[in-house]
Amino acid sequence: MAGLNKIMIIGNLGRDPEMRYTPSGKPVTSFSIAVNSRTSRVGDGERQDDTEWFTVVAWDRLAEHVNQYLAKGRLAYIEGRLKSNRWEGQDGQPRFTNEITATSVLFLDRGGDSDRGGDSDRGGEHGEGPTEENAPSMPTEAEDLPF
Repeated sequence: MAGLNKIMIIGNLGRDPEMRYTPSGKPVTSFSIAVNSRTSRVGDGERQDDTEWFTVVAWDRLAEHVNQYLAKGRLAYIEGRLKSNRWEGQDGQPRFTNEITATSVLFLDRGGDSDRGGDSDRGGEHGEGPTEENAPSMPTEAEDLPF
């Protein structure tokens, strides 16, 4: 029986992407992303905000595009495979991370001028850098997404 490991998240980058290369020259970019949710507590109904952090890793051409067009604070849709890592810290306490290997990245907001350079009309799908020919009209609100 085949399995399915697919995750889709929308969140804001917690830091600028960092690109590096494997010894064979393959580009890999990683960044952190925060996904916020709001729930009501049972009993008193008080609203509570919760933030879940993920580490995202992108490879090859997608890694290059993510590094070029995303920056800290930008809103992005990430689709990929989830991998949870657990280990014991130096203090003996258990630690874990949720890592997503990205297969698709959508740039959901329009980035302003930043220290990454470029124009302020950035956006794109699957990590493709925007040009006048390929820049799709992107949803800016979560409610506009087709799922």
